[in-house]
Parts: sequence; structure tokens; C-alpha cells
Amino acid sequence: MDKFVIEGPSILKGTIEAGGSKNCALPVLFATLLSPHKHHVAAVPRLNDMDSTMKMLVHMGCIVDQKHSRTFGSDWIIDASKLSGADAPYDLVRKMRASNLCLGPLLARNGIAKVSLPGGCAIGARPMDLHLMAIEKLGAEVTQSAGFIEAKIPAGKTRLTGGRIIFPLVTVGATENAVMAATLAKGTTIIENAAREPEIVDLCRALISMGARISGYGTSIIEIEGVDNLGPMNFRIPPDRIETATYLIGAHLTSGDVTISGAKAEDLGNVLDYLTESGAKISCTDNSIRCISSGKIHPVNVTTAPFPGFATDIQAQWMTLMSYAEGDSTIEETIFENRFMHVPELVRMGANLEVLGNKVKIKGKPKCFDGAPVMATDLRASASLVLAAVAARGESTIRRIYHLDRGYENMETKLRSLGAKVERAMD
Repeated sequence: MDKFVIEGPSILKGTIEAGGSKNCALPVLFATLLSPHKHHVAAVPRLNDMDSTMKMLVHMGCIVDQKHSRTFGSDWIIDASKLSGADAPYDLVRKMRASNLCLGPLLARNGIAKVSLPGGCAIGARPMDLHLMAIEKLGAEVTQSAGFIEAKIPAGKTRLTGGRIIFPLVTVGATENAVMAATLAKGTTIIENAAREPEIVDLCRALISMGARISGYGTSIIEIEGVDNLGPMNFRIPPDRIETATYLIGAHLTSGDVTISGAKAEDLGNVLDYLTESGAKISCTDNSIRCISSGKIHPVNVTTAPFPGFATDIQAQWMTLMSYAEGDSTIEETIFENRFMHVPELVRMGANLEVLGNKVKIKGKPKCFDGAPVMATDLRASASLVLAAVAARGESTIRRIYHLDRGYENMETKLRSLGAKVERAMD
């Protein structure tokens, strides 16, 4: 098992390229199951979650060819001409909760899908009820037993049927499953209170490249006119907005100056506004974002919310930044009920944090971090600890970074290029 050994403090300066979006790549890769063709997906990030996805696709009968670049990312050719089954077994699903995104495509194409309940980061309950409600609205019959979900098209029918899906709350994963399933349903599907995240927009664009008829994506109402069949996908994964935000926060935290090339400002929602309010100077071009720290971090209260609000996936990194602020602030988590597991580890490094239900009160103090041995508990918590270690005085050891490898491609390489002293070692 690997660990990071980080010697701080360092000032992050320079330019790095944004990697491909993990949260976009996952649904896009599973969407290739909808069509019996060869699909081309470019700029797929090299992450543990992508390895899990490839194993899932191969298990279902796909042939996957990867061409790695010299630096970051891979191009995938996925031959989904013949599927050997419609089941997603527990041994594959347990490693990644997003594997439930095969449910909609398998059901729409094969008429049946049997998917184990998902695993992934332990940051809260991951109910499937809205996923199941959505496919039931499209005419599927759903049963649950022994840890599996089985969905099928009723006897006497050959396709799902378009319908009206009204989500009681915004849900990214269920929106993605519903959109994918509806592309091959007979008739028109309307999804109300749909998620508006950039990953939803990009999934719809990938499906449109296959011949899907979708409108309204990026708004709360998506309309899908089902087609008889879909063609090959040709799509490039966009830059990862969470990775981009992480390095911009790192620049401000360390009094640095970092440019992320390839990044898209519109995908970050209000994060750039909050960084500006906290004292950073943000400048954007069509394909880059630069963060220049003022050297002073102002306290800013945030509440996580669906896009375009403050992303829950940036909450932990923001907590690290606010620990160095000149004053007190709060973070309110409204998306997941167990996403403060990084708090005890940041406290070990010198942060003054108090958990009050779904809020954390932060008593900011510049340069409060000292190097310490800490333990990563989930993907974004890992990133918050890495940033803290880069800014801290002395040496830090971060264990269980396999969480980090699920969502950040070669993070140590990018950090070293910005001036950080980071080494990966065997624990």
C-alpha cells in the first residue's frame, strides 16, 4: 500500500494541465454499452476508478483497447458489438459506487439488468431509490434481493417506454441513469428537477454523438426523444473541474501562483467567486484559469449545494484553506451526512475545527499546520490532507492514498512540477 511523504512548506508556482474529468468519464464509458459498435473516448484519466470501469466493461463482453499518452490520460476504443451478459457482480461493483451507472444502459439495450448494490467512498448513504423510481417510470419491473437489483422490461414489450420523471431532489447519478435509459425508450421522456452539473451536460453531448435526441441539458428539465438504435460514440472527456479547483485552492493556501491549462471557468460554478472573496486574484481565458494568492486568506462561509452551487467534492479542500484564514468561518454540508471524516486528521496537523451537526466551525489561523502522520479516509479528504501537508512546517506522511488514486492522476508529479516536495513510497 502506497503513502505520500511530503516535506513542507512549499509555495506552489507554475503551470499544469488539467486532467480528464473522472465524474464525466464514468457515465460516458458506461454509455457505450447502449450501442453495438466500436466507440472512441479520448482523454480518459488514468485512475483506479477507470481500471474498475474497464474490468466491468470487459466482464460484460466488451473489448477495450487503451492507448496511453506520454504524460496524462488515455484514448479508449471500446468494442461493445457483443455483450456476454447483463450482470454487474458484487466483486466488481463493491470497489466503485458509480458502477451502478451500468443499470440504465444494460436495461435499455438488453431488456434486463442485474446489478449489485454499489460501494465506493464511505461518505454517507448511497440510496438507489431514485434510480429505481426513474426506470420504473420508463416501464421497467424492478426487484431487490440478496444485495442485487434486477430490472427488466415486462413480458410482451421489447423496449422501455418514455415517461415523465420528477425527482424530489437533485441527484446526479439517477439523472445520468435516467437519461441513458431513455435514449432507447419508445416515445418522449421528460425529466424534471434534473441535475445541471457539467457532467450531465457532457454525458448528453456524448450520447448525441451516438445519435441520441436530447434537449434541455444544463437546465432542470431534460427532454429525450427515444430512438430505435444508437451509433458509435466519438467523444473527448473534458477537464476535471474538481482537480482544477483543488490546485487553485493549493495556490492560494501556499501564497503561490498557479495556472491550470485546459480548464473551463464555467464548469466551476461559484468556486472562483469564493476564491476571489477569500483574497485570491483569479484570471481566466477560454482554456485556462490562473490563481495568484494575495498572501492573505480572508474567511468565507460556504454551504455545499448542487451545481452551480459550491460542490461537495471541494468542501474538504476548502476547509484546509479556511484553516489558514485570518478569522473564523463555517462550512455547511448539505449533500452527504458523513463527509467530515477529514476533520480529525486536519486537527492533528493544527487546525482548530469544531463539528456541529452538518456544520464545521473553523477558527482560522495563518500558518497553523505542522507536519504529522495522517490517514486518508476518502477521495476528497485525501486531497485536503495533501494540500495541508504541502503548506505545513516539517514532514507529513499520508497513508491510504489509494483513495487519492481514484480521482487524481499522478498528483505527486503535478505537485512536484509546481515546486512541492512530494514522494510516493511503500508503506
